[in-house]
Amino acid sequence: MTMRTLLGAALAVLLPALFGGASAQDLPRLQFKAIGLNSPTVASSVDEIPFWRETIPRASNGAISVDITPLDQMGIDDKTMLRLLRLGVMDFAGMDISKMAGDDPRFEGCDLAGLTLDIERARAACNAWRAVMDRQMQRNWNARLLAIGGNPPQVFWCRTVVRGLEDLRGKKIRVFNNTMRDFLQGIGATAVSMAFAEVVPALNNGVVDCAVTGSLSGNTAGWPEVTRSLYPMSLGWSINVLAVNLNTWNRLEPRVQAFFLEQARAYEERMWNTLREATAQADNCNTGRQPCTMGRLASMTIVPVKPEEQELHRRLVEGTVLANWARRCGAECAREWNETVGRTLGLAAPVR
Repeated sequence: MTMRTLLGAALAVLLPALFGGASAQDLPRLQFKAIGLNSPTVASSVDEIPFWRETIPRASNGAISVDITPLDQMGIDDKTMLRLLRLGVMDFAGMDISKMAGDDPRFEGCDLAGLTLDIERARAACNAWRAVMDRQMQRNWNARLLAIGGNPPQVFWCRTVVRGLEDLRGKKIRVFNNTMRDFLQGIGATAVSMAFAEVVPALNNGVVDCAVTGSLSGNTAGWPEVTRSLYPMSLGWSINVLAVNLNTWNRLEPRVQAFFLEQARAYEERMWNTLREATAQADNCNTGRQPCTMGRLASMTIVPVKPEEQELHRRLVEGTVLANWARRCGAECAREWNETVGRTLGLAAPVR
């Protein structure tokens, strides 16, 4: 055997060990259950489902498998996901933090309606609030936070062609959390709570005049078939988290925990990269232009946000939205927010 052959054989043994292959081969055979985000969303189809069905089995060399089902395919109300996770109905869960806020207002602290208008500030705000969310999960909900991601900006999809913010006054508008209700209260619109799966028929039948969801999430869910205009004033990012039941987590060997933590870090980075790409493509898809690889070509009218409307948006967020949330969350919570998210964004919640 030549020296070159010997070196090649040695490298074949050493390289997998250096890059984690050996540790993956050593993992025990395990199977888990996960319930995920709404299936029409980009966060589900592009990131979450492939993560559980492809990435985890491949990274573990087939040792770990996860049965993942989106919540809408199970007929689950997403407001109950945190409670189901606490009970151990599933091992892992993908959840929208604003839906979790019905059980604890702290959870939506980094995604209040309109709080951040670009992806980097949204991520910075949620990183500043990460320890608070994880603490509340572990303390009260028998769960542990593993990763944070998001969806394209939450905007207004309307049955008619609106001219701007003033046209929303008096309209019935679908929202999915309290902080969006606060914003609509400030513009004189009527907030209607409604599950994602119910929105298309509600828009089609005139039950609501407009509905709020992601600029690409609505596209992939067929909303252009029942709406004519899109008003891109942002009401947040529908920030989602990946969490694990603490009983499940505590039963895992340290090497398995380390494996999931490593995979969760990479998953989080992928989610934010997907969010950037989906946000960049949304206008193209909604107006029938390319590139549009993540959605469907549609013929929506996008109504620009005027400068004076942007100023009103800022006043509503810093006034009504932040003040109402601080009241729901309490003085201690508001102080903690000011020291973390508030300091990151240069804002202050009133402490009462």
